[in-house]
Amino acid sequence: MTHGPSGGFASIFHDSRDLTPFREGRIRTPVKGLTDGLGGAVSGVLGGRGAARLSVAGDVPRLKFLSSRQAKVLHDAVFTSTEPERLLALAREFPGWAGLCYVMAGLLVYKHGGHLRASELLQRGLATRIDDDASQFSAQYLGQVVTRVEVAERVEVPVLFSEESVFLALSHSLREMGMMEAALEAVVGLPPSLPSALARCTAALALERHRDVVVWTNGLLNTDDLSAALLLIRARAQRARGDFDSAQAALKEVLRRKKTSLSLRQDALTDRALLALDQGRMSLTPRSRRPAQPAELETLEVIRKDAEMRRLWENDFRQLGGE
Repeated sequence: MTHGPSGGFASIFHDSRDLTPFREGRIRTPVKGLTDGLGGAVSGVLGGRGAARLSVAGDVPRLKFLSSRQAKVLHDAVFTSTEPERLLALAREFPGWAGLCYVMAGLLVYKHGGHLRASELLQRGLATRIDDDASQFSAQYLGQVVTRVEVAERVEVPVLFSEESVFLALSHSLREMGMMEAALEAVVGLPPSLPSALARCTAALALERHRDVVVWTNGLLNTDDLSAALLLIRARAQRARGDFDSAQAALKEVLRRKKTSLSLRQDALTDRALLALDQGRMSLTPRSRRPAQPAELETLEVIRKDAEMRRLWENDFRQLGGE
């Protein structure tokens, strides 16, 4: 949750928009990762170099007949380039379009896994102002470009070209580089949504801002796999704070929905076992965790010796008395 306009709290995960740039997320598993890699290799062989281009939802949008030269060359570069150099050359040739060229080049590098260069290009593109023609081109032709962004560990979401796709990709690249503060700052201003909440809480958890994670995810229910993944992050933050009952409740909510991803359910069961282990450690008394002190052992030994001497004395006394 975060502060709203009226000074109260507003959800960071409840997206109230009718249309959003997000498509159905996916929880990646080792098996899926292996098959995806094999499928990518096969499609690369059969489809030439298409797998290295920016992804598009549906068909590539057709360019209008009377479009400007800048629009024609950029359209060709965006939808056919497999390397960012062509887009970078256009950024130098058309200064008014440079910001858009840097952003698209950054998304292409991000798709290839180059997080350092992607972060540099995306930040440069966001900091460069574009002219009206470039802005109009973006609105007309780039809405179908899809970026698959990792918003949390093993959680990927396809995002149509928008501020969310750019900032989420930037945040992930910064996380991969270990720049958690910058990664968190990149997504703080995004509209509320589960993908942006996952990216935000992932960075905050790495920064050990456990209280913020708990506050931001208050009231969350398991409605799909993205919300279940966010509940796991909430449970880990609560466990780190020592709030075992609340952590248990969050894990129970993850396991409540039967159609939750098997990978997430297994993570919840593992976290529940770790939580029980932590509770067991906390329940141990100080005496049971420490060996007996030497002074206590000496006292017990003295008591034993006194009891033995008294028994011998009483035995000798009875013999003297003729008993």
